[in-house]
Amino acid sequence: MKRRVVVTGVGMITPVGKTAEETWRNIIDGKSGTGRLSQIESAQFNSKVAAEVKDFDPTQYLSPKELKKTDRFVQFAVGAAQDAVNDSAIDISKEDPYRFGVLVGSGIGGLRVIEEQHRIYLEKGASRISPFLIPMLIVNMAPGTISIRFKIRGPNNCVATACATGSNAVGDAFRIIQRDEADMMIAGGTESCITPLGFGGFDAMKALSTRNDEAESASRPFDKTRDGFVMGEGCGLIILEELEHAKKRGAKIYCEMVGYGMTSDATHITAPDPKGEGAARCMVNALVDAGIKPEEVTYINAHGTSTPLNDKVETIAIKKALGEDVAKKVMVSSIKGHMGHLLGAAGGVEAAVCALAIHQEIVPPTINYRNPDPECELDYVPNEARKARIRVALSNSLGFGGHNACIGFKAFQE
Repeated sequence: MKRRVVVTGVGMITPVGKTAEETWRNIIDGKSGTGRLSQIESAQFNSKVAAEVKDFDPTQYLSPKELKKTDRFVQFAVGAAQDAVNDSAIDISKEDPYRFGVLVGSGIGGLRVIEEQHRIYLEKGASRISPFLIPMLIVNMAPGTISIRFKIRGPNNCVATACATGSNAVGDAFRIIQRDEADMMIAGGTESCITPLGFGGFDAMKALSTRNDEAESASRPFDKTRDGFVMGEGCGLIILEELEHAKKRGAKIYCEMVGYGMTSDATHITAPDPKGEGAARCMVNALVDAGIKPEEVTYINAHGTSTPLNDKVETIAIKKALGEDVAKKVMVSSIKGHMGHLLGAAGGVEAAVCALAIHQEIVPPTINYRNPDPECELDYVPNEARKARIRVALSNSLGFGGHNACIGFKAFQE
């Protein structure tokens, strides 16, 4: 029999908040965290819009000596982990460190330090390359640093599946607890690659919104006038815990994690399967894993990137997975209108949002939704949060390379 797994902590650093509490409040209030690009010079790019984490102070979490050895994506991860640990009220000193693990991914990792050190190499030579270059850029340094910070010695791993990363990390951590290889896992994704190359690469692909004169509303998932995603940064982590372990320590339980599915489109390196077959099968797999029928689904946190093709294909996939009649009764929303696309961190943030939505009985809105698209005809919870008892929530993540991940949660019952 599979061990039951619950969510007992959430941590977030996003363009709309430096903590999970602040992020959640601003999501429900419909606040936008997108704006004019400020971290790098924008003149040479077609898009000049981004969703940046403003006024982030990493010295709250790391010493000056540690900061010299860590990229921004790792700093986000440590900060969000601290937020999640605080929220869960875990006394780590009383836990078996080998039964507590970390599984945090990043789609791109330390691109910023790669660019900085390459410039130093070209200008000053190989002798001036930082000895910390490699540990600063590798994506597994996010879970590694969390492990070191909190003395967590159990399973420690990293996922890199582009925009599906965060959801795959949560799903894989869920499996580790089910298999009795750990009792607790910190899981999710982190990303910070708003750099000349990172931003420029997506800009060259014509993937980014060029709604530069309406920067705060440039990301508009499922809206007919959507023209591309807004590049974001941040981190979202949740603490997954075996049910009996959580009950024994009197933990607050947000919800239960019940299902995980993953598939590949096997179609194109960047574009989704236009028929939505892979994404649909991924949702079906998560439902089968959870033992849940399509008509039991209350809410879907959509990948919803605000690109013309993704939102259309995801709508098709939801209808295929649930059946068209059922799909039209399900609430579907995307928080990428609030904070843009956090790439490898998106699934982690969206997992935390699903847990909060179930616990608080509030469905987050899809903001900037003004013009219905006849090809996207589901209930996208436009512009205003909605009070609702959520029995079952799914969260979709669809990544470059054809990676599809779906994780499922339900309201906790004994």
